[in-house]
Amino acid sequence: MTKTIKRIVLASRPAGAPTPSNFRLEEAALPALPDGQVLLETIYLSLDPYMRGRMSDAKSYADPIRIGDAMVGATVSRIKQSRHRDWRQGDIVVAYSGWQSHAISDGSDLRRVDPAIAPISTGLGVLGMTGFTAYAGLRNIGHPKPRETVVVAAASGAVGSVVGQLARIGGARAIGIAGGTDKCAFVKNELGFDTAIDHRDPDFARQLAEACPDGIDVYFENVGGAVWDAVLPLLNDFGRVPLCGMISHYNDNAAAEPSIDRLPASMKVIQQKSITVRGFMNVEFIDQHPAFLEQAAAWIADGRLKYREDIVDGLENAPAAFIGLLEGRNFGKLIVKVSGER
Repeated sequence: MTKTIKRIVLASRPAGAPTPSNFRLEEAALPALPDGQVLLETIYLSLDPYMRGRMSDAKSYADPIRIGDAMVGATVSRIKQSRHRDWRQGDIVVAYSGWQSHAISDGSDLRRVDPAIAPISTGLGVLGMTGFTAYAGLRNIGHPKPRETVVVAAASGAVGSVVGQLARIGGARAIGIAGGTDKCAFVKNELGFDTAIDHRDPDFARQLAEACPDGIDVYFENVGGAVWDAVLPLLNDFGRVPLCGMISHYNDNAAAEPSIDRLPASMKVIQQKSITVRGFMNVEFIDQHPAFLEQAAAWIADGRLKYREDIVDGLENAPAAFIGLLEGRNFGKLIVKVSGER
């Protein structure tokens, strides 16, 4: 039986972009398993942009990670030992056990994973938090109608890739924005978007305008920055903007390099065109999660919903992979393989 836990903790808070020195790999003794608890062994760990916010101590929707605590994150885990009446040894579950090889849970935050539906790693991506985020934001805020134009930033990523495909399933046009020719080709040719625009191209704003001759009805915001600058003038009257993330700003360091103030220009267009901009967290719509799982599983089975995973081997490599995620180096849903699926 396992006697120690390997974990990656927050060693220091980053100023700007995280560096390897902000993380520390350590081992800790595994405590005895109390009654009513289960011991989890992590198989896969999800890496997601929101984790950057949790590394800072600024006020936010969730408490910051304390220095010396394990980094937070969703996992697909195996129950190695159970003293809980509802969970058995060998069950595969989605948990929120963080950047560590093992964890103890009272079972209240666990969700069973059915390996017969799809590979268990999808419990962190297309059938996990990121897939549900795309579904909830588009369904409840975007409200795309058939033949409307839906634009999504970070379109090859875990959330954006699902947004565009769901828009297409609903009969809307899907325009993806991604970084680099390979990602754009994947978005258009593999995921089936109507087209994809490379935001790194110097002619990006003009290309986006040409791809949206009737304007933009729904813009699913994951990025901010220069991408928002190009989208803003193309938004139609009564456009809808589900605000999911602003990854281009997560590493901003105002003390070192003050950012551009986009607020006045943005507010002017939002008011003049009666645009709805709505930030959200997927937990607001958690009652829709069972319906999402049922529909998404069916769409995967019939080939209408595709996904790509970028899997990194080894917990010790999580910090470098996470730093790369914030720089756009991943291609697909970023996952760390911590142990085997045996």
